[in-house]
Amino acid sequence: MTKTGHADIVAAADPSARLGAQGRTMGWGNRVGPLNHLAEERERLAALTWERFEVVRVGATLGAEVRGLTLARPLDEATIDELRRALFAYKVLFFRDQPLTADQHVAFASRFGELEIHPFIPSNTGTPELVRFEKTAEVGGYENIWHHDVTWRERPSMGAVLHAIEVPPVGGDTLFCDMHAAYEGLSDDVKGRVAGLHARHDFLRAFGANLTEAQKAEMRARYPVVEHPVVVSHDVTGRSLLYVNRVFTTGIVELAAEESEELLEQLCRQADLPEYQVRFHWEPDSVAFWDNRAVQHYATSDYWPERRVMERASIIGARPAA
Repeated sequence: MTKTGHADIVAAADPSARLGAQGRTMGWGNRVGPLNHLAEERERLAALTWERFEVVRVGATLGAEVRGLTLARPLDEATIDELRRALFAYKVLFFRDQPLTADQHVAFASRFGELEIHPFIPSNTGTPELVRFEKTAEVGGYENIWHHDVTWRERPSMGAVLHAIEVPPVGGDTLFCDMHAAYEGLSDDVKGRVAGLHARHDFLRAFGANLTEAQKAEMRARYPVVEHPVVVSHDVTGRSLLYVNRVFTTGIVELAAEESEELLEQLCRQADLPEYQVRFHWEPDSVAFWDNRAVQHYATSDYWPERRVMERASIIGARPAA
């Protein structure tokens, strides 16, 4: 008889006890156990205070629900400045019960910068700044892949404000991933390997199938393939961010095709770790405002044939730099 009191039990302690707070790499490079680099960011966010609204954190290193504001009303400059600081701190902000007209949506988003016009996704009729995602039994959702928005632009979005107009009773959540945490989670060897590398980004992978050859030529002239650093520095916080994604990134400039493909798969898989993620369940008139440089997002496609109607305003950003 073992000291546990049962002949079939040989364990005297939790199997993790011998590992301590280290974490472990299992087969196929899968990480398990403590992701110690998250602790500092959790503590930093826990210490923040805000004067003009209440914040309830919803993720370890990203995501906060903002309470006490009505986005349909004009907000004073001090509140906008504080929201901007909160956005860059939490990386994605969530708001509940925010009925917005198209004009009010555009007015709020434009307080943070000039808005984009998206050439490949239809807009709200009469409001070209609002991209409209209208999913039905006839139109499925294909945004269920991790990505930053419009990295095929020379100046991709700084941020985006997404408003839920109609949502299914179950499903249709959006997930966000902290790409600073994803970068910090890389081994030192991989960090050294990606330093100084650049990746190509191209709109054709996502939108080319819907264009005629003439339209492809016209759009290619307007939007040539662009190169951004694989690891960029956030233009406000200065933090290093992993900046490749499965939708628009087509290869790494400095590497041969096979090595490029292997490395991109390894880097893109960083977004798959739930420890780096937060998940938002939509309700009618919910709003999400995310830092498009700091996070990737993934819209779950688990609600067909229910309807899901969303509108997004995106704010033009700076050109990414290492």
